[in-house]
Amino acid sequence: MAEELVLERCDLELEANGRDHHTADLCREKLVVRRGQAFRLTLHFKGRNYEASVDSLTFSVTTGPASSKEAGTRARFPLSDAVEEGAWTAKVVDQQDSALSLQLSTPPNAPIGLYRLSLEASTGYQGSSFVLGHFILLFNPWCAEDSVYLDSDEERQEYILTQHGFIYQGSAKFINNIPWNFGQFEDGILDICLLLLDKNPKFLRDAGRDCSRRSSPVYVGRVVSGMVNCNDDQGVLLGRWDNNYGDGISPMFWIGSVDILRRWKSSGCQRVKYGQCWVFAAVACTVLRCLGIPTRVVTNYNSAHDQNSNLLIEYFRNEFGEIQGDKSEMIWNFHCWVESWMSRPDLQPGYEGWQALDPTPQEKSEGTYCCGPVPVRAIKEGDLSTKYDAPFVFAEVNADVVDWIRQEDGSMHKSINHSLVVGLKISTKSVGRDQRQDITHTYKYPEGSPEEREAFKRANHLNKLTTDKENTGMAMRIRVSQSMSMGSDFDVFAYITNNTSEEHACHLLLCARIVSYNGILGPECGTKDLLNLSLAPFSEKSVPLRILYEKYCDCLTESNLIKVRGLLTEPAVNSYLLAERDIYLENPEIKIRILGEPKQKRKLVAEVSLRNPLTTPLSNCIFTVEGAGLTEEQKVVEIPDPVEAGEEAKVRVDLLPLHVGRHKLVVNFESDKLKAVKGFRNVIVGPA
Repeated sequence: MAEELVLERCDLELEANGRDHHTADLCREKLVVRRGQAFRLTLHFKGRNYEASVDSLTFSVTTGPASSKEAGTRARFPLSDAVEEGAWTAKVVDQQDSALSLQLSTPPNAPIGLYRLSLEASTGYQGSSFVLGHFILLFNPWCAEDSVYLDSDEERQEYILTQHGFIYQGSAKFINNIPWNFGQFEDGILDICLLLLDKNPKFLRDAGRDCSRRSSPVYVGRVVSGMVNCNDDQGVLLGRWDNNYGDGISPMFWIGSVDILRRWKSSGCQRVKYGQCWVFAAVACTVLRCLGIPTRVVTNYNSAHDQNSNLLIEYFRNEFGEIQGDKSEMIWNFHCWVESWMSRPDLQPGYEGWQALDPTPQEKSEGTYCCGPVPVRAIKEGDLSTKYDAPFVFAEVNADVVDWIRQEDGSMHKSINHSLVVGLKISTKSVGRDQRQDITHTYKYPEGSPEEREAFKRANHLNKLTTDKENTGMAMRIRVSQSMSMGSDFDVFAYITNNTSEEHACHLLLCARIVSYNGILGPECGTKDLLNLSLAPFSEKSVPLRILYEKYCDCLTESNLIKVRGLLTEPAVNSYLLAERDIYLENPEIKIRILGEPKQKRKLVAEVSLRNPLTTPLSNCIFTVEGAGLTEEQKVVEIPDPVEAGEEAKVRVDLLPLHVGRHKLVVNFESDKLKAVKGFRNVIVGPA
């Protein structure tokens, strides 16, 4: 009788598996593989090797604390030459001396997460069990049978493997890109993402069911949407929008997700202060890419927050055009969410592909502050019965805006405001390039097209179908100067057109106020009141308003936004024309020089500088620098002395590139008068 088979050790082939599964950056200390794809391991036996005629090997995998075969979280499978598609299988690929090389295959619909792998070896009546180790299973966009399959290699590179990108801010008329370090493969991030799943309330209520449902990217996406905010749970970020961030970190100061997720973990999963929409979206993007779901951050300009799902935002204003009363329904200057790529077997055919997910806590969905996933195609078609949260997302890009002007006698007058269109220039980063891609057409049909009208009918968007295109023959819009940079004085103009054959006697009120990106107004920084403005027939008039740095310098928020409002009234006929425009003030440029030739595992120095554009000194100057593959952790460098007007703030930062390839160094600068200035530099690292 053959002696008992004794396992000496198990080699999980980290390097080869990491290369084959696009998880090399994650496979340094543990095995991380993607489902639906075979991985290798080698068993080394003591004394004698495996003999198929006398030995029987059976493998077991389990995930979660309450695993079961029925839930798909436990499986037993023998070493066999028989190939069974879509199942857990193991087969021999090579045998030499005391080493047995095996190939294990995983189902393309297996739950993702941390697995325990064990072996039962039996020879005749003798048997023994061995724990071979643990591995992490991820979604697999390279596998055609996986529900997150993406058939473009360039898109897989961008939406799974790229650790840096851009998020778009500013205004629809001046789109500003800020660099972001997603860092989904940085040390410890995968473990934090799995911890985030284990902290979600559904896991705490029923761990077995939650782990089983992790086979679905729809389910995982919805969980992540809820866990990135902390409104219902031990989620990652606390949102705040009132410009009082003294007991935390201003949302504008973050430049990457890694620091946020590490802070959450190191604090015992206490909420990190503070986030706003792009921070919530960027952290969700990091988590979803890390877990293997193709994801991108999207920005919608003039984004509606419609609480009651009537697809209408009504502004009630006083006689000066200032918004009065409830401000819970607003037009946000911009709003960010994410899109994730997946099939939707729970919906009708045609709704696979990009799904909108919004982790910013705005409205509850099934009792939890989360939103989506909802197919972008369903939003375009006006199919508002589609899961999940289609009416809210549809309103974000399609709601109507009505302005009512209240007179001193209490009467209300509807004003015409053609300057505000909801859902403009929906933007994301281009694939493989540092450019903006406009994806508005994926959410909306062309304005005025028959397809748009059909979508509005389907959505019961009665406002759009009966919109009063009233035209009095008078028009007004706000125009701006060529350059509006931080620290400068500049002019804006009310440009008024009289297209009638009659003279009009009007009253023009021009006002500039600080505004946050979510539409909340701050102090006034410029005003002009023309009581007697005469407009000749078929004429045009441009009325300037000077905005001075001394008026906005102390109250501008980190959004760098000023709202200019023009209200043109014609008392004789009770006519009101309203025009608004959000102005973004450009920050100075951060310059980054790389000193030396970037080589793998060779020290490198980055020189980072910014010239003070103001007429006054800058104090409390701080540069924050990070970059996946370039710095192990965020680096913060303070400048002790004030930086005089026109002078440069300059620091040097040591880098240690760990990987060959294209990386992005991301920088934030803050001071007493200049806040949240962003910069970046692409760094191509060659082999040592």
